[in-house]
Amino acid sequence: MRAGREEAAVTSVRVWGPGAGAVVVLAATGVWAMGAQEVDPRLWGEVRPVIETRLVADARGSGYGETVAGLRARWFCRAEALELGREDDGVVRAGVNTLCMEYGVRGGALVECGGARYPQVLRLEREAHGGYRVVSREEPPDGAGYAEWTEDHFGFYAESGADGTMSSTALETAARTHFGLPADARVAAC
Repeated sequence: MRAGREEAAVTSVRVWGPGAGAVVVLAATGVWAMGAQEVDPRLWGEVRPVIETRLVADARGSGYGETVAGLRARWFCRAEALELGREDDGVVRAGVNTLCMEYGVRGGALVECGGARYPQVLRLEREAHGGYRVVSREEPPDGAGYAEWTEDHFGFYAESGADGTMSSTALETAARTHFGLPADARVAAC
């Protein structure tokens, strides 16, 4: 009789074990999804162009390509929202991943001269005409302190996204258009 109970217990674990594991995985996924902050697409649509314009303005004058005559180099930047919300005073706080690339043109090719990718926190205020303007911008230090800064400035779910990769494809497309290059123009090193 004892062998029958042990066999039933083993069979029960074999049947219910995988099911219980699946329930745990689904519950954890649900908690993760609920914790991840949704980004308001309307608000992001209003502040993203302002953020990207500011990134380009701040990058100007910092690239090697700008010092090379004839390249007509300029910066192209894009931002991806990690966190977006309004603070108590109505200021919009945007935690973003940013990618800025410096492109020029030489001999029918798009020339990539430099770039940088890192998370930032920007704060924006609404102006009288209804648009937004950036009132502050913070970025992590290089090297030591980077991880601590990211942990201090982003929530758990956004912090993990802050180390994500960003594709430069959209920036290459914008640069080709800006320089009047064909869509399939090759990208060369500066």
